[in-house]
Amino acid sequence: MFLKKLSLINYKNFDSNSFDFNPKINCLVGNNGVGKTNVLDAIYHLSFGKSYFNPVATQNIKHGEDFFVIEGLYEKTEREESIICSLKKGQKKVVKRNGKAYDKLSEHIGFLPLVIISPADRDLIIEGSDTRRKFMDSVISQSNKKYLQNLINYNKVLSQRNSLLKYFALNATFDGDTLSIYNEQLSQIGSEIYDERKKFLEAFVPIFMKRYNAISNQKEVVTIVYKSQLHEHGFKFLLEENFAKDKVLQYTSVGIHKDDLSFTIASHPIKKFGSQGQQKSFLTALKLAQFDFIKEVSKVTPILLLDDIFDKLDEQRVASIVSLVNNDDFGQIFISDTHVDRTEAIVKEIHQSYEIFKL
Repeated sequence: MFLKKLSLINYKNFDSNSFDFNPKINCLVGNNGVGKTNVLDAIYHLSFGKSYFNPVATQNIKHGEDFFVIEGLYEKTEREESIICSLKKGQKKVVKRNGKAYDKLSEHIGFLPLVIISPADRDLIIEGSDTRRKFMDSVISQSNKKYLQNLINYNKVLSQRNSLLKYFALNATFDGDTLSIYNEQLSQIGSEIYDERKKFLEAFVPIFMKRYNAISNQKEVVTIVYKSQLHEHGFKFLLEENFAKDKVLQYTSVGIHKDDLSFTIASHPIKKFGSQGQQKSFLTALKLAQFDFIKEVSKVTPILLLDDIFDKLDEQRVASIVSLVNNDDFGQIFISDTHVDRTEAIVKEIHQSYEIFKL
């Protein structure tokens, strides 16, 4: 699978631009602020129906305009696929495949598997558990429709239970029957999500370790540990046990929406004890493992976006990453960089056809 052509209208800093891409390697080079990352984000948009960098959809519309359109022409399993993502202010975002709009965006997730490696990934280390859960959910959802639907349903029921807790507090009332229905639903859906996350990490962590060892030449010991309240107790028990606390807080304080991933180096949190280079290596290994996992499960080679990846890495680690993508395991790769000479030197080592776009 690869992206043949990309057209942008009023997307971020672009008026009207189009790109014809190489099926293997595409390099976007130029000074900061010219829109290299915006092109990568447009490609991400076509896979996920949203921006990787800006969660407020309307802020992706070019300043002074009232709509954007992103169109991508792909080749997948020897047929052309046209994907259009568009948004007009005051209206709902529309994603179309071959001219037909999706009823639900979730139906599109996983159709165009994609992995992005970006400086923004540092949030996975420095931000709260929500960011790491989203990463885990995103990887699983790209190849597991039932999991994605369970997540959507879980968040719906969680929101309803929280509203009920607020209602109890505001009206000094209590309805045990309605609460038990929500407890039952949360418990059932949440337990299924927990089981899938556990299964996923059992498969994912060894892939990650292999990738990290290749980048760091086995110099450091790193781990990923899945943290969940469900390790110790059943979901239903947790909800019943913590009801008094939830009633005071007016929200659900236990469940799989509190799960987290612990990232360590030499048994210490990488957030505090990892150097910039080690953290970047960790995140690169994490994303390359995501690539391997999705490719294995979906049997489709994801598109790989490398945004400013070679910044803050020493030459040895850059060489390690380049050698990792220098084989037929990878499909189409997009690289953004500020240094055209550095980029050209790097891609020449990969021995694949490439195109350089100077923005």
